[in-house]
Amino acid sequence: MMEDRYLDILKEYWGYDGFRGIQRDIIESIGAGRDTLGLMPTGGGKSITFQVPALAQEGVCIVISPLIALMKDQVSHLLEKGIRAAAIYSGMMRNEIIVTLENAIFGGVKILYVSPERLSSDLFLAKLKRINVSFITVDEAHCISQWGYDFRPAYLQIAQIRKLKPDVPVLALTATATPEVVKDIQTQLAFKEENVFMMSFERKNVAYIVRKTEDKREELVHILCSVQGSAIVYTRSRRRSKEISQLLGQRGMTTTYFHAGLEHSIKDERQQAWTHDEVRVIVATNAFGMGIDKPDVRLVIHYDCPDSIEAYFQEAGRAGRDGKKSYAVLLYNNSDNRKLERRIDDNYPDKDVVKEVYNHLAYFFQIGVGSGVGHTFEFDIDKFSMTYRLFPTIVDSALKILDNAGYIKYETNPDSNARVMFQLSRNELYRLHETSPHEEKVIDALLRCYGGLFTDYVYVTESLIALQAGLSPEQVYLNLKALSQKRIIHFIPRRSTPYVTYIQDREDEEFIVIPPNVYEVRKEQFARRIHAIEQYATDDSVCRSKQLLSYFGEKRVGECGQCDVCIAQKTNSSKERNVEQAKQEILGLLEDGESHLVTELKGLNLPSNVFDEALEQLIMEEDVHLDGSYIYV
Repeated sequence: MMEDRYLDILKEYWGYDGFRGIQRDIIESIGAGRDTLGLMPTGGGKSITFQVPALAQEGVCIVISPLIALMKDQVSHLLEKGIRAAAIYSGMMRNEIIVTLENAIFGGVKILYVSPERLSSDLFLAKLKRINVSFITVDEAHCISQWGYDFRPAYLQIAQIRKLKPDVPVLALTATATPEVVKDIQTQLAFKEENVFMMSFERKNVAYIVRKTEDKREELVHILCSVQGSAIVYTRSRRRSKEISQLLGQRGMTTTYFHAGLEHSIKDERQQAWTHDEVRVIVATNAFGMGIDKPDVRLVIHYDCPDSIEAYFQEAGRAGRDGKKSYAVLLYNNSDNRKLERRIDDNYPDKDVVKEVYNHLAYFFQIGVGSGVGHTFEFDIDKFSMTYRLFPTIVDSALKILDNAGYIKYETNPDSNARVMFQLSRNELYRLHETSPHEEKVIDALLRCYGGLFTDYVYVTESLIALQAGLSPEQVYLNLKALSQKRIIHFIPRRSTPYVTYIQDREDEEFIVIPPNVYEVRKEQFARRIHAIEQYATDDSVCRSKQLLSYFGEKRVGECGQCDVCIAQKTNSSKERNVEQAKQEILGLLEDGESHLVTELKGLNLPSNVFDEALEQLIMEEDVHLDGSYIYV
């Protein structure tokens, strides 16, 4: 039976005795050739749902994912298990892409990861026709929906891929989607029929807390001191991640910070230190998190409020994957409300401003009207903003709108591989004596793995050099830098500088058209998501878990009993019961009809706050009367 085949594969490669939740349902559905949408919260085991059926079928499973770092990580883990996997993404050399696609055609690849931007390339489309595809997996599928919180235009190319492979089923996976987005994903991916498997979004072991405070820093320290264990603190800016990390370090905590602007080797080093509990707290922007496989995170704290419930829920979902009690805390105050409202205008500046940025861009790159198509430029957003006296956030948003409108391609975080070129000739290289043993290993690995190093810059992969040299990627990085300082090679580290590519020739500003589905419709959707997270943060009357589940279309009957709202209601209810009990005790003492000194009531040994409130209520309700120091009924 195929069912047993799936279980055998799971045991053989992953060592698990059984599937979790809806994993088997999704696997059997895509295995039967049905278009399938799986909704599984963060930590639900999404990768199993396509990796297992991929191994059970003939052909190649193509996985479309926007997360290059996660793609590389998963390929690495699959190769370690003996599973033939590969990835194609920006920054690879053309010959590397050709070799990878040829391997897929001739059976050398079982699971092929592809970034959505590669789908529209002529090379990929030509090779795809010859690949025997078992099924297509669309990871982070909410990116294809214009109603989703992280819409990516490149995802719209997937529908075109289906036309090339009309009989190949599609498996769409996402961790967060509203009912509206669920429907739109299936429409955009041209599902033959609606077919959704949804895992409950409820996390019974995670307590969702909103802590209202005017002093976030002290409250953050207080929470981290009160709850032990590994923690993530999310901030919105790179600068703040560093500042908060330094603050926590001054308070005696082991901590580090993480953001997209750090060198790759440093990011990897810091993530590993946190993963292996060498540091307790990692303070990070939302660049940190995808692909984290750390089950014992006890605390996820949002220092700044995210733009949407989807983003909050996904990041908060990194807490407590081991099933033990954990906390997701959102720090909130009145200034957050103002900041959230301002983000609407920051993300959708006036259309005239967008056109102005487009015009400035042409002057910045010296592009004349009627020219520019196909040209790519490295984009220094800080220099551009200073030159034209614009805020970088406004520039960034305007360029994204122009990207969605089809005028340019704006790559904000391309994963460009490192590049190396030798500055010495091959003969000079052999006469070197001042290199260290590790440097010699790196030179030898470069010469073994790559050609053309003496005549031009060549893209290199530090992990491949590390494998060949028997060193760690961090050691390779440091030795490449050392060789560059000695002028033996010129080493350009991996970088994430934004790029702008003109998709069409430059238009005159007056002919720029930004359609409603790119601007007005998305601005309205963004505002709705902003208002939803504001509502969540400020509504102290409804259980937090109930609010989150309701947003995703899931109904919950009872309260969670552990969020700040439920705890407050329990406390108030308990106090009310205590006050009622105190009132009865006071009336019992006065039932003899005599006047008593108020001090006599102190003999009831009631808590002072409960006694004061009970007595006040009795007097207001005229059940008792006060005359100086005496009380009577």
